[in-house]
Amino acid sequence: MSSDSQQPHPPEGATADATTLLLCGARLTDGRAVDVRLAGGRIEAVGTAGSLPAAGTARVDLSGYVLLPAPAEPHAHADTALSADSPGPVSYATEDVQRRATEAALLQLGHGATAVRAHVRIGDVQGLGPLEAVLQARRSLRGLADLTAVAVPRLLTGVAGADGLAMLRDAVKMGASVVGGCPDLDPDPIGYAEAVLEVAAEHGCPVDLHTDGDDPARLARLAALAGGLRPGVTIGPCGALGRLPRDAAARAADRLAAAGVTVVCLPQGGCAGTEVRGAAPVRLLRAAGVRLAAGSGALRDVANPVGRGDPLEAAYLLASQGGLGAGEAYAAVSGSAREAMGLPAVRVEAGFPAELLAVRGERLSGVLSLAYSRIVVHRGRVVARTSAVREYCDSAAALELPRQGRPDARP
Repeated sequence: MSSDSQQPHPPEGATADATTLLLCGARLTDGRAVDVRLAGGRIEAVGTAGSLPAAGTARVDLSGYVLLPAPAEPHAHADTALSADSPGPVSYATEDVQRRATEAALLQLGHGATAVRAHVRIGDVQGLGPLEAVLQARRSLRGLADLTAVAVPRLLTGVAGADGLAMLRDAVKMGASVVGGCPDLDPDPIGYAEAVLEVAAEHGCPVDLHTDGDDPARLARLAALAGGLRPGVTIGPCGALGRLPRDAAARAADRLAAAGVTVVCLPQGGCAGTEVRGAAPVRLLRAAGVRLAAGSGALRDVANPVGRGDPLEAAYLLASQGGLGAGEAYAAVSGSAREAMGLPAVRVEAGFPAELLAVRGERLSGVLSLAYSRIVVHRGRVVARTSAVREYCDSAAALELPRQGRPDARP
């Protein structure tokens, strides 16, 4: 029997107004057992377990946990999340989108993602309503998780695209911090990409585009357009890139690498705006020097009704099916994902932001295999805790098996 619980408020051992927090006895990926003191939203000190004084400081016992930089989610769909089971047409009323976006972000926070980049469709009948709702969710989540919005217009070229282009500019003024969209769905994909890049250059925004990556010539043109744009261009999920002849895919990867384009793959499958299943060819992209991150994509919407939105599952799939080592796979959902989102780097060292994830286990490979119990730290305080307790029936064989749960857990 097992049970799981999640809570967005500080659990025992930490208070919401605590300015200093001591994480005790955590294990790092290099095997060291350490204490970590957090203050002012940053890591203040790291020392050998038992070496940092705990007097007058809130304390969390992390014995039996591996401590990691927190993952980030670079590719979510907040406006459609949790809509797969809707009894009728999905509601895009502001209050419904805000509720779904907030619940989805909290689910992802429970998994460990302290920052989420949400792609939000604008235009058509809904106009800017879904974006307004996601921005409201962002405000309600302040202090728990960082939620940013990507404005995703449907059409940007021709007569029909004029309204979309105007709406994209309005979306940036409203608070969308990234401009994006799906050029594959526009009659003129290159014209669409050019329009997005133009708006991004006007406002100094990053670009994040959906593409299946099934057209090498189009990818090459996109790379040529993107080269030198600051603060940068991200594309994904590029699931069709792996279906191209290897030589063609390798040439496309070389061009993306030369242009500094980041590819966000989705190991858990497709997402809204793309029909292609399967992940991008991660080893080919890495071999070419492409900046590679991984996201979760759809979270229980029509594109993936069983999507989990779990970065550790994405890392697990990169390791088990993508051929990456455990460290490389986890970096794709943590350090590389944060870099793709323009966030500061995190390491378990003094001076770095206190964005951390503790997972019960002994080493990283085990964490990716059995990541049940998790403690999430955002801006220096514990904001979510998921506890799993595994129990076996009373038998001689079961007595020798490991148990999931806190060290003080009782059957």
